[in-house]
Amino acid sequence: MTTASGIEIVTVGEAMAALRATGPIRLAPAMELSVAGAEANVAIGLSRLGHRVTWAGCLGDDEFGALVLRTLRAEQVDVSHARTDTDGRPTGLLVREDGIGDLAKVRYYRSGSAGSSVRPDDVLPALRPGVRILHLTGITPALSSSAAHAARAAATRARELGTLVCLDVNYRARLWPAGQAREALLPLARTADILVASADELHLVQDDPSLGEEEAVGALLAQGRSEVVVTRGGDGASVTTPGGTVSSPVRPVPVRDVIGAGDAFVAGYLSGFLDGLGVHERLHRATTTGAFAVTTRGDWEGLPTRADLALFDSPAGTTLR
Repeated sequence: MTTASGIEIVTVGEAMAALRATGPIRLAPAMELSVAGAEANVAIGLSRLGHRVTWAGCLGDDEFGALVLRTLRAEQVDVSHARTDTDGRPTGLLVREDGIGDLAKVRYYRSGSAGSSVRPDDVLPALRPGVRILHLTGITPALSSSAAHAARAAATRARELGTLVCLDVNYRARLWPAGQAREALLPLARTADILVASADELHLVQDDPSLGEEEAVGALLAQGRSEVVVTRGGDGASVTTPGGTVSSPVRPVPVRDVIGAGDAFVAGYLSGFLDGLGVHERLHRATTTGAFAVTTRGDWEGLPTRADLALFDSPAGTTLR
């Protein structure tokens, strides 16, 4: 069953404008303007893979907000549940400066942003019978008390509707300290069916933070999570279900930009779930979409379409004519 609009998945969070410096900022380089935000990245990734996706959140009544809406619409993401703030709050801004090698410095200007003012009544109307997945991240609860309330309310409504909840922990130390994050994320994690975390984030979402990885994953499953996905950057990822653990290495590609790779991975994994693929195949799709992300510059610009997925399996040196 799907909604009347055919929406399969709803993402909730903050989308921002992104300025990417082409050199050291203090030397006044040219800046490239784009869009950023974990939940928006996942929405774009799923849309490119052929899924019907809604992004729900709040944007400023400004040109940056217009850019976000235009970009999401161009990527065929539904924005009918995006609220434009009328109280003067601006759209958040991310500024990126590349460092030595593949290092990058990212600064956020989101205090008092429209996105941080998101409320339950902004997002709950997007959750209708037939929506299959609600995707949340641990970023949204860090933005404000109203944003945290919106995330919790969305998860509760999803559970009432029988909609699967996916939570990507996505801890950001610049937004809040680990203790505060753990206090907010523990109850949210208990609503999740699919939990995604890096190995060093697991202590934020289970009762005993001293447990090792294997014990922590087992405890999360015992608490009712159906799948625990652990990401390890360049060392690949694993998925643990009551039936066991499946692991996969990353796909070997030249790395240009790792920002957005985690969101690409999640988009690929949820796409596989929506397509009814088994755990092995879902993980394969996730590592493939992650590989596309790291080979291109930008948070979402290099994400693949469904037709692109098979390109990595072509023989080296293949020319498509």
